[in-house]
Amino acid sequence: MSKFIAGVDEVGRGPLVGDVVTAAVILDPNNPIEGLTDSKKLSEKKRNALSGEIKQKALAWAIGRATPEEIDKLNILHATMLAMTRAVDSLLLTPDFVRVDGNRLPEWSYQAEAVVKGDSLHPEISAASILAKVERDNDMIELDKQYPAYGFAAHKGYPTKAHFAALADNGVLFCYRKSFKPVQALLAAAESSVTTKG
Repeated sequence: MSKFIAGVDEVGRGPLVGDVVTAAVILDPNNPIEGLTDSKKLSEKKRNALSGEIKQKALAWAIGRATPEEIDKLNILHATMLAMTRAVDSLLLTPDFVRVDGNRLPEWSYQAEAVVKGDSLHPEISAASILAKVERDNDMIELDKQYPAYGFAAHKGYPTKAHFAALADNGVLFCYRKSFKPVQALLAAAESSVTTKG
């Protein structure tokens, strides 16, 4: 009997805003998907097309998240591990083995291995990286519709020059990670200017 092998990857450890998003995928060996690779190597159009195909053909898939509040409370590494655990726990099939992209594993009961550059080496991790990337990008596109002045659809929450400029002009929204140094600095500056005026 063939084993259920899940691949797990995360997107969104570096951004200043929004959830860290993970995905877990168990592919169907009898229903292969062409073109799976690290999501960062694919165009947005190709990622979106593959995301739909993965959801259609995989034996099981699930998304896991950790919120900005959880990131601030736990730190980004522990929040990422929590999100990975949530993704695997949400799979409709229990995996016999889990491959996680990177060099660390969550503390869980699954048989697992961490694989550096796994999203380029194992199709199930590539599939997870694609689902997580599309999911988080969609979060940022939705946020952009609510707060167009911040440019989320363009920078996806990463600390770019344009993002810092928008932050300085418009202030820190509820969905920012308050424990991240650039956000902390802005909040402190805003607070001190209020104190000075007061």
